[in-house]
Amino acid sequence: MTVLSVAQGNDIATTDFLRALPKAELHLHLEGSLEPELMFKLAARNQIQLPYASIDEVKKAYDFTNLQSFLDIYYQCADVLRTEQDFYDLTWAYLEHCHAEGVVHIEPFFDPQTHTDRGIDMGVVVRGISSALHDGQQKLGISSGLILCFLRHLSEDAAFATLEMAKPYLSHFVGVGLDSSEVGHPPEKFARVFAAARELGLKAVAHAGEEGPVAYIESALDVLQVQRIDHGVRCTDSDAMMDRLARENMPLTVCPLSNTRLKVYQHMSEHPILQLLDRGLCVTVNADDPAFFGGYLLANYQALVEALGMTREQAARLAANSIQASFASDAAKASMMKKLQQVIAA
Repeated sequence: MTVLSVAQGNDIATTDFLRALPKAELHLHLEGSLEPELMFKLAARNQIQLPYASIDEVKKAYDFTNLQSFLDIYYQCADVLRTEQDFYDLTWAYLEHCHAEGVVHIEPFFDPQTHTDRGIDMGVVVRGISSALHDGQQKLGISSGLILCFLRHLSEDAAFATLEMAKPYLSHFVGVGLDSSEVGHPPEKFARVFAAARELGLKAVAHAGEEGPVAYIESALDVLQVQRIDHGVRCTDSDAMMDRLARENMPLTVCPLSNTRLKVYQHMSEHPILQLLDRGLCVTVNADDPAFFGGYLLANYQALVEALGMTREQAARLAANSIQASFASDAAKASMMKKLQQVIAA
């Protein structure tokens, strides 16, 4: 692992510094980057009648009380995605945000069941997204690895069916994940399908410890054998779990704005991410569903400055963690870390 050399100090990170840091984003749902403006454009293109009269009305609906209240709207909005071009446009719009904010590597999630259950062919989804990711590498210099997520509120049999549909497109994926409604759907529910995915050579990540208990983090690690925990903030309920995560250098893909918008924390000042960082955990910053939660990656970094007084040194460590926790090659990581060190030294 590359050693990051950052001068000690309490200098607060500026927006220019945050933007300049080469960053990876490891927890981003492509469907959750569907901005209202693009949603209306796609609805018109596909002749779909939306339940909202205007963009302002859509934004007013984004006042969530918990994870489920968000998911209800999230799945409704995804209905406008029908064609390869739709999925390309969705992904490209996200890539443009990344390019403007200093994001150099992404490992986005997508939820095939949200689309195949509507009769959309898996190939339509994968080809549209993958084409945009390819152009992102060629035109914007943003490398990527796509992660297929299983919806945990559905059955493991449904997840197996999705994995089977995905087999012709395995070359497009770097791994599988687990998302959607957490409480009542423990990771062990999907033990067999994750084992099958590992046999296909895919890496594994899973949402755990957002609204669910520490036990979900433990079973994601021990049963699903994941290489990253998505969210994981409930680890603060257990000193033993925090010690384990630090000892094993297990990455947590934390989403600050999401956590406050979904009332995991009432205010950003309560967020433990910097405490976890200083305790030695490999925490990273991510945007989750930026169209719904009020900001892309840079806004999440900025929120930590505004509410928690994040320093340049802490911001640099978070950016370094995001690179090291990615599924990029060792050579690619080394290149990104070199660029990061140059920004810090400037």
